[in-house]
Amino acid sequence: MGKQVYLCSCNRTITADAGELATAANSAGASGVHVFDAMCQRELERFNDVIEGDIAVACTQESRLLGEVAGESTKVSTIRFFNIREKAGWSKESSFATPKIAALIAEATLPDPQPTTQVSYQSKGETLIIGAASDALPMAEMLKDSLRVNVLLTDANAEMPSVREYPIVSGTNTSVRGWLGAFEAKWEQQNPIDLDACTRCNACIDACPESAIDLTYQIDLQKCKSHRACVSACGDNNAIDFARASATAARGGKFDIVVNLSERALFSQHQPPQGYLAPADDAVSRMKAVAQAIALKGEFEKPKFFNYKPSICAHSRNKKTGCTQCIDVCSTSAISPKGDHIEVTPELCMGCGACTTVCPSGALTYVYPRVSDLSARLKTLLKTYLASGGRDPTILLHDAGRGSDAISALARRGDGLPASALPLALHHPAAAGIDVWL
Repeated sequence: MGKQVYLCSCNRTITADAGELATAANSAGASGVHVFDAMCQRELERFNDVIEGDIAVACTQESRLLGEVAGESTKVSTIRFFNIREKAGWSKESSFATPKIAALIAEATLPDPQPTTQVSYQSKGETLIIGAASDALPMAEMLKDSLRVNVLLTDANAEMPSVREYPIVSGTNTSVRGWLGAFEAKWEQQNPIDLDACTRCNACIDACPESAIDLTYQIDLQKCKSHRACVSACGDNNAIDFARASATAARGGKFDIVVNLSERALFSQHQPPQGYLAPADDAVSRMKAVAQAIALKGEFEKPKFFNYKPSICAHSRNKKTGCTQCIDVCSTSAISPKGDHIEVTPELCMGCGACTTVCPSGALTYVYPRVSDLSARLKTLLKTYLASGGRDPTILLHDAGRGSDAISALARRGDGLPASALPLALHHPAAAGIDVWL
């Protein structure tokens, strides 16, 4: 049994012929078509009365409201939302958009693609905040009640907190590798005072004849004359060791989340890994990072975007390097050489699909969605559009996030999409390669 399709003219601002759309939906396999003018407002009660089975609703703006209504109904099995307003109805060429809307309806009634393997992340909230004291300590104060906070100071330019509520260390030459729930950080401690061992008793401050130590509890080595009076004052606490200034001490730890507030980027690739936050130096970005960091505690899943067949990989044979196209194009550094083959780290892969597009042998294939599922959507769009009287179609590949936002902005503020432009939402446009077109 096909899906029930629910269309709305959005207070008659979409002028496509309702009868033609109903015919197109039925020909696409819909088991029923219901047309509204104000589904989310005065006709909401009617919507609640008629929804049943597997439903496809042509409204994304009110998906939350309509989803709640459908969720409370015992008659609804599954629900899918799709957009016809910004993608077709709100356009300078809306009077010619009926074939395009019919194609979008047909695409929305296709069966769900097969589920893909999932990649799991587990984060207990162990968080490393990196940056100058004036930046890192305020961030730690905002996160300490929600996450297990650790602070790595790259510049001790502010006083230490009066209450020790989380570990604070200092260091330079920081490096981080890994992903959400599995970060490994390394740094070098060069200042003689170990902030983690320091009791903040102020004995060293009082003892220093050059005033080279203040309430940051770090020694200004430009002022220090190496009297070592501070070492004697520290006594058995052993928090001060000048050997660290001449022989750099390597330190490190494992963390679930990394918040980098320093000026130096810790990842050079286009897309840093999940769990790594590097907000800009403004209040809005920092507050957004607080909310993002708190949300990264827990268990998460994402699709495994690819399949890899080592037997047909052309990377290397007998220690002779051949193809490196996937390694070169990967924007997340998720692909690395491994003998005659490659290794793809699924936790780092963000699913752009560029590797599968450039792979000459088919060793890497994209599975979110699979080529067969994507081809079915493409064929359905074109077939329905042409069968409904459309001419000269153009496929517009776009991502489901920013691409959809750009289409909406164009419809709301500009001329909208041409009637012949058929939008096809993907996780990333680079995933559509020659295997799709052929």
